[in-house]
Amino acid sequence: MTGPGPDDDGPGPTEWTAGAPEVGVGPWEGPWPTDPHYDPELLEHGDRRNVVDRYRYWRREAVVADLDTRRHPFHVAIENLRHDANIGTIVRTANAFLAAAVHVVGRRRWNRRGAMVTDRYQHIVHHPDVDDLVTWARGESLVVVAVDNGPGAEPLESTRLPRACVLLFGQEGTGLSAEAVAGADLVVSIAQFGSTRSINAGVAAGIAMHAWIREHAT
Repeated sequence: MTGPGPDDDGPGPTEWTAGAPEVGVGPWEGPWPTDPHYDPELLEHGDRRNVVDRYRYWRREAVVADLDTRRHPFHVAIENLRHDANIGTIVRTANAFLAAAVHVVGRRRWNRRGAMVTDRYQHIVHHPDVDDLVTWARGESLVVVAVDNGPGAEPLESTRLPRACVLLFGQEGTGLSAEAVAGADLVVSIAQFGSTRSINAGVAAGIAMHAWIREHAT
């Protein structure tokens, strides 16, 4: 493939990175650090990963280990009954808010493209069904909070979220299954003011996670 010609209007989708500043840092300058956190290959060739400066040149295992020392005590779960395309976005947001783990309920496989490689740093657990998730949560003394705009749901905006909990989201389109609602300790809804009856599952997850952060981590 060649680059754009002189008569082209501008770069196409595959050339958006052409000429743009490189992300990250180049090869390490000066004597290499001896701390085992550092990755020799990254030190030699540079670190272009999408990580905060704190973790530049660190081994992936070292990054995960450091994150594990300060993860928040909330988990995120989503039903994956028909290969939900939102899971990658939810994983990426869970990483940003430092959730303890993301739980995929139903189908094990999911599209990782939306995670933007953040799944390498985020614990992801699979459960074959909601009953398995709920049983696990009970064993960990976690409150299961279902997020769904159904009858009887309490407004998220005026509800105090438990500190140790699992935020459970339904499949895009159909929402939470009856089994998920029945297994939840609490059901909350997100206020909406427009004409649509629902919002994107990835967006809903981000709103609920940030609500937890505002209440418990600021």
